[in-house]
Amino acid sequence: MFFEGSEKKIEVILADSSQKLRSFGQPFWADIVACANAEILSSVSNEFCDAYLLSESSLFVWDDRFVMLTCGTTTLADAVMSFIESVGEEAIGFASYQRKNEYLSHLQSSSFQDDLKKIRQTIAGNAYRIGHLDSHHHYMFSTKKPFIAPAADTTNELLMYHINGDAADYLRGMNQSAQGIRELLQLAELFPDFIVDDFLFEPFGYSINGIKGQEYFTIHITPQEKSSYVSLETNVNLSEHPVDIYARLLSSLNPGSWDVIGFNSAKNTDGFPAHLCLGSCSLATEQGYEVNFSHYQQLCHEVLIPEYL
Repeated sequence: MFFEGSEKKIEVILADSSQKLRSFGQPFWADIVACANAEILSSVSNEFCDAYLLSESSLFVWDDRFVMLTCGTTTLADAVMSFIESVGEEAIGFASYQRKNEYLSHLQSSSFQDDLKKIRQTIAGNAYRIGHLDSHHHYMFSTKKPFIAPAADTTNELLMYHINGDAADYLRGMNQSAQGIRELLQLAELFPDFIVDDFLFEPFGYSINGIKGQEYFTIHITPQEKSSYVSLETNVNLSEHPVDIYARLLSSLNPGSWDVIGFNSAKNTDGFPAHLCLGSCSLATEQGYEVNFSHYQQLCHEVLIPEYL
């Protein structure tokens, strides 16, 4: 059974603070999500943020911005276009669109280039590729509007591939539970006092959203043996966090390789398992985001499995 776990991502920041995205209401966001061929499963809220758990990943809405991630064969670019049509191009202060190369890109309904062509029909911007073309890489598009990001506007992404060991066996097993996965990943320690909302898919697969004040995190697990993928995204300031979140997750999930992408977030490999850095680059955008990308491979990870010929 194959499922494309890698996400497409859109982030939009409004130009005018008089509009409040949270006031648009859940029916509006349900329509936007439907344009990507996904649906809202559940939601949690606090005084700053509404966090929607989707059939394919997540949506976070603040008054002045939103972040939406979708996986599988979703059509996130169509959701982007629907949002722009609803609010008008002039209402957008900044937008970025991000997409990773897929395991089976031929199963997707569009490529990044197709998405880019569609988005550029209504909003101008620059496009980039970070990473090796013949290995893990990510495509990015950001608008050219006169927006400057605050230095404290950080995002951290940890994308893990080919998980292995006891945790992987549990995530592929018949006896897993949402509570069991939260305990396996030690989420109460990694993200204390966060309001969480999670969902366990059939036959396996797991998503969780968490919010605390303005902070959020989301984790998505696609544990299929030959194409396993686990992603974490958060705006928590990792340099000030009491627990080394990346090191804990790498230790628990034991991936063969992983990507780290930071927006205004310093690189730090403390606590990583023994590894090789197969590629690293940085990009300074016109809007003031310092983007760092690194792809790592664990040493001595491969386990040979006999194959029938």
